[in-house]
Amino acid sequence: MKAVSAILERRIPGALLPIIVYTLLASRISVTQSVNPLLRRTPPPLLSPKQFPKSSPCHLCSSSFSFCLPALRRPTCTAPWLSHSCSSLSSLPMAATSAVESPIEANPLLLDFEFPPFDVVEAKHVSPGIRALLKKLEDDLVELERQVEPSWPKLVEPLEKIVDRLTVVWGIVNHLKAVKDSPELRSAIEEVQPEKVKFQLRLGQSKAIYNAFKAIQESPGWQSLSDARKRIVESQLKEAILSGVSLEDDERDQFNKIEQELQRLSQKFDENVLDATKKFEKLIMDKKEIEGLPATALGMAAQTAVSKGYENATAENGLG
Repeated sequence: MKAVSAILERRIPGALLPIIVYTLLASRISVTQSVNPLLRRTPPPLLSPKQFPKSSPCHLCSSSFSFCLPALRRPTCTAPWLSHSCSSLSSLPMAATSAVESPIEANPLLLDFEFPPFDVVEAKHVSPGIRALLKKLEDDLVELERQVEPSWPKLVEPLEKIVDRLTVVWGIVNHLKAVKDSPELRSAIEEVQPEKVKFQLRLGQSKAIYNAFKAIQESPGWQSLSDARKRIVESQLKEAILSGVSLEDDERDQFNKIEQELQRLSQKFDENVLDATKKFEKLIMDKKEIEGLPATALGMAAQTAVSKGYENATAENGLG
């Protein structure tokens, strides 16, 4: 993913003044994950936030099965694995609620939200939130493997819930790192990323889930499935193989070590790009190079110039 933002500062006509150009580049490397990521859904128009469906029926070929599940309604107060109910918490004053909540219960990453709570997530929430989430998802995975059957309700739907929850919550953390980077957030992500990758590998290498998808493909009802569902099954089987489901003992351990290292290097590369981007600036002495820029871009450039030590910089007068 690349995002480019150019910030320029304008000078007054008739005078050649330095122009600060600040260019923001953000790059992201995608390393093969052990679980095929789910596609994000776009809610239908003319609905209030509480009416947005989680997913919609699918009649198209897709590598993600989340499109093919019925919409599920969930409460929006707390995560389903927490003991406090919405009604009991909402009846308390705000100060009292804060007093009775444990750090886990107060963690916005664990709340069951309609939209990601970007405004309240902080670095201190990442480590306890991700660890609590991984523990819950591990329990869900164990239960799925225990009861798994080669059918959509007993395999695809519960698996979708596990994958989707991790994808959404980790996506919140990664997005905040891209747009609101801080040493504390970097440290928190670095602390829990190995555990997150370990769970993804555990999920991708589940023989019970792989065998269930294989059984669907080899069943007499395979030809009666829609093209979309066939694609889902085939994609999951391929992803499982690429995730090392067929490896054993030392070979699997070596594969998992390589995956962990790839994730670590990918994260470090992202940070290096971001650091280099923050340090980049350019002075332009030729007014022709900024002709046609909108006033908003010039205003942002002036603000950047002031932050770099040019106290008199304005959008109208450049550095004069």
